[in-house]
Amino acid sequence: MKEVRIEEAWRRKYPEQVVLVVTVSKEGKPNIITLGWSMPTSFSPPMVAISIGKTRYSHKLLSEVGEFSLCFPSENQKDAVIFCGTYSGREYDKFKETGLKPLPSKYIRPPIIEGSVAAFECKVVKSVETGDHTIFVGEILTAYVSEKPLKRIYNFGNFFKGI
Repeated sequence: MKEVRIEEAWRRKYPEQVVLVVTVSKEGKPNIITLGWSMPTSFSPPMVAISIGKTRYSHKLLSEVGEFSLCFPSENQKDAVIFCGTYSGREYDKFKETGLKPLPSKYIRPPIIEGSVAAFECKVVKSVETGDHTIFVGEILTAYVSEKPLKRIYNFGNFFKGI
């Protein structure tokens, strides 16, 4: 092993999973953000955690509303994953721009995304400030899967691919 800059070591973690997180404004306008930092945190009750930079529009919405859907995109949603991770919902309606279709959620205001491999409705139960990000812990209220098996998309550092 040799010591390197932290950034160089981080590049070796790929591939990593990618998720689309849907939030809504107080007025009900949805927004989508692409995230690489998400993980399950508990089986009972079922919980997940996501980490969002404090300057992100989705951070503001999630802090205000406290609900999100966590969607695992399929390989045919690659272009939308890139768009949602590149542009801000402050300026763009990401559902309109990407052609992703929102489906009504059962227990929360943010919709889930049609064509996802899996989707979870979550209510924030805790948030933890970690430097320039906040970790939002969400209790999973219900879950969905695609009717037929789909390949998930992964981030390989400089490209996305379905596996």
